[in-house]
Amino acid sequence: MRLCRYAPDKLGVIRGAAVHDVSVIAERLPRHGWPFPRGDLLIAQLDGLRAEIEELADRAKPRPLSEVELLAPVANPGKVVVAGTNYEDHIAEAAKDQTIAHGRQVNRTLEEKGVFLKATSSIVGPSQGVAQRFVDRRNDQEVELCAVIGKAGTRIPAARALEHVAGYMIGLDMTVRGTEHPSLRKSIDSYTVFGPCLATADEVGDPQNLELKCWVNGEQRQNSSTRHMISGVARLIEYASQFYTLHPGDVLMTGTPAGVAPVKPGDVIEAEIERVGRMRVAVR
Repeated sequence: MRLCRYAPDKLGVIRGAAVHDVSVIAERLPRHGWPFPRGDLLIAQLDGLRAEIEELADRAKPRPLSEVELLAPVANPGKVVVAGTNYEDHIAEAAKDQTIAHGRQVNRTLEEKGVFLKATSSIVGPSQGVAQRFVDRRNDQEVELCAVIGKAGTRIPAARALEHVAGYMIGLDMTVRGTEHPSLRKSIDSYTVFGPCLATADEVGDPQNLELKCWVNGEQRQNSSTRHMISGVARLIEYASQFYTLHPGDVLMTGTPAGVAPVKPGDVIEAEIERVGRMRVAVR
């Protein structure tokens, strides 16, 4: 199943080039008062609601996907965990081009570099686009596979880690280059683009065998496979969950391959990940 959100605040299932409205499923979510529970309520209930969502999609009138304004597939992620420099070829290009690394040592191992957080206020959907700031500085596009946590856990062993994944999205980790910490430079409003859908784990299969690509204004910049990750999705979940309890709706961004380069207002970014989808994002 490929679940999406679209304006003004609808929920849909993508089938081919059409979206099927299943927004009524929100009425089946538990009602909570303050203080609200951690995590995204829909993602937390997704397994139990999936059959009903599919039935609603079967009955809904299809609408062309091109007619809707896609929002981020997950409405309320508690945190966005980022694994930086997780492809050898990106490490090599950062070492070669100091406008990427700004003199910093680029660590290879997960134990050396760790992970960091992006502000959830930076999240937008594909149709909302990127509102570029600091236009006098280098702003790059980075395509990434994003894993969405479906079941809460802490100190999760790698062998059980994928059991905690609800599904996957495409992520654009937009980045202002500079000397500040990445969690600041990557947390600008609209610099975290998620879309076009949440492809459930069964739709995607092995997350370490997916082609991922990115184009800017029709010119291909990135073309790789998730099999080239230094640390795979399961290992990243294991590592991150040693520090953070992961809750339903939390997002893990798994790093980008080589091919990052500057974008500017007026550019159009297209990103694609096999068995997840493709999205178009305008920069303004």
